[in-house]
Parts: sequence; C-alpha cells; structure tokens
Amino acid sequence: QVQLVESGGGSVQAGGSLRLSCAGSGRTFNNYDIGWFRQAPGKEREFVVVIKRGGGSTAYADSVKGRFTISRDNAKNLVYLQMNTLKPEDAAVYYCAASTAWGVPRTANLYGSWGQGTQVTVSS
Repeated sequence: QVQLVESGGGSVQAGGSLRLSCAGSGRTFNNYDIGWFRQAPGKEREFVVVIKRGGGSTAYADSVKGRFTISRDNAKNLVYLQMNTLKPEDAAVYYCAASTAWGVPRTANLYGSWGQGTQVTVSS
C-alpha cells in the first residue's frame, strides 16, 4: 500500500491554470497507476484522468481532454496534473488515488489508496 498527498489547489479565475501534485511514499510508487478524481458538493466522485505505472499510457475524461495533462516522475514519487483553461464546472475537491488493477482503471472501486484531497475553486 502507498500513501498519497495532494497539493497545489487554490483559487483561479476562469481561463486560468493550476498544477496539482500527488506525492507518493515508498520505493514502490512505480508499481501503481495513479488516477485523479474530483467531487463537487452534492455530486458523485468523478473520474478525471489516469496515468499508467510507467507513464506511457493515459486516459482522460471527455470533459477535460485537451485542457488537462497528467505526467509522472517516478524517480521523485510524483504525479502532476496540469490544468489549463479552467472552467467554473471544474471546481471541486481533487483526489489522487493509486491502483494495481489490470487495464486502465476508470472507476473509483479499482483504487485502493487515496489522498486527502485538495480544493480547486474557479471563479467566473
């Protein structure tokens, strides 16, 4: 099991950018796919993006495709989520999570470890 900590959340105007970070503990970080989910008040947790263990494959939700970019630096136990052209509907608590599932995990039930979340606010 891996422990995860998110950082980089904040408040930004619509059209602006933020970069979130997900820091993992231990030397087995590269054994996990790392996904980002988000949850707005009164809504269910929503898949955003996932990056495979080696960083060679990614999958994005349609709502963020072309605006968000995920990357990872396994030597530093870090995954980044670069969020550009932010919209008010992007506002949510963002969570990173780790999965050992086969394939490309797009649902929360396939993730076993979760960070504490970081708040993203987008004003119009």
